[in-house]
Amino acid sequence: MTSRKGRSAVAGVEGLEPPTLGLENQSPTVHPIRIHDFSLRYSASHSDRSPQFGHEYAPHYAPRALPVQLKSNGFSSLSDCLQRVAPVISISKRRLKQLDAIQLVRQQRENRKQAIAYHARPFVLCGLPLRKPRPDQFIYTRRNGNFLLEITAHPRFGLPYGQDRLIPIWLATLAHRQKARTLHFDSPTQLLDYFHLPNDGAQYRRMRAAFQRVFAATIFFGTDGLRSQVFVDSARFHFLDQMKLWFNRSDEPNLLRSRTLENCVLLSEAFYREIVEHPIPVEREVIAALAHAPGLLDFYVWITWKSWTVNGHPARIPLFGANGLCNQLGTAHYSVDRLFRHKIAQWLLQVKTLWPECPASLSEDGLRLVVRSSKTCTAIHPIEKPVNP
Repeated sequence: MTSRKGRSAVAGVEGLEPPTLGLENQSPTVHPIRIHDFSLRYSASHSDRSPQFGHEYAPHYAPRALPVQLKSNGFSSLSDCLQRVAPVISISKRRLKQLDAIQLVRQQRENRKQAIAYHARPFVLCGLPLRKPRPDQFIYTRRNGNFLLEITAHPRFGLPYGQDRLIPIWLATLAHRQKARTLHFDSPTQLLDYFHLPNDGAQYRRMRAAFQRVFAATIFFGTDGLRSQVFVDSARFHFLDQMKLWFNRSDEPNLLRSRTLENCVLLSEAFYREIVEHPIPVEREVIAALAHAPGLLDFYVWITWKSWTVNGHPARIPLFGANGLCNQLGTAHYSVDRLFRHKIAQWLLQVKTLWPECPASLSEDGLRLVVRSSKTCTAIHPIEKPVNP
């Protein structure tokens, strides 16, 4: 046998290369992959509009892009494109759902085909708790300038929090659609369908408990220290005067049974007057996309409303202090100011993924939120009509 030294000596002489003994690599050399070598391009043919995923040095066994199936409207969802264009990239279903929601919100805004819901003004100016309060906490207070929101909970059910804020939005939307204090609907699970929430047992039980907390709570919304000049009414009021909802004892949704029974909610006179006289339009698809992030949802709705009300010079809202955002939103109490500032910066980035033209930014010193007018780049086009939930 030829020694290692001998093999190395003849390796560079043509015709005298040592035998490979069947261990040679027959495939061509694959050069190092560089990110800029990847490209997403469309076919040059006008008849073939499917995106192609190419790489300059990709070997013959590299995964190839699958053709994108276009929908009836001529478009394909972003998640379908990603799964077919880059099948080897691992993207979770939750992330794909978020990307589809962003695409839908932007597309509806661009095409002026937004589905408009409505919110109650007290909860736009002052947010509900984001997380479940302590069992012994029955009073919740938030301030926005001179305005005060104070909610008193029933000892049995506790304070509304988290996704409970979807109920006032849904009820306000129904009130605008039906033009009456008494709201009729087929099933409480319509709320889940309207906001694209899972219609399973866990969400069903959560929704039932949320209705109980909202129904039992009382609210005061007015001017702090000047209760003779209250914003809504001179006395505290309930959200609802009467509620007749049918839920299954098995804690599982049963659409066929619930639709055969009458479900109705009677809004209190003060709450109905507030949502009719001061409607706050919101994008239904944004509410659905942010339903699992109540803090970001409150911030988005507030930014949309605030930027629309700004005229002339930008509004400079302090982040901290008695009149700051930290006392307005339903956020947790941050021990360090920079943590709340970081949270606001994160929310701004997420808001601008849904609304790239959002005219809000943090000041250079990081102590104020600067909000400019959105009259030329509004998130909601007022010509649209509400969609029946």
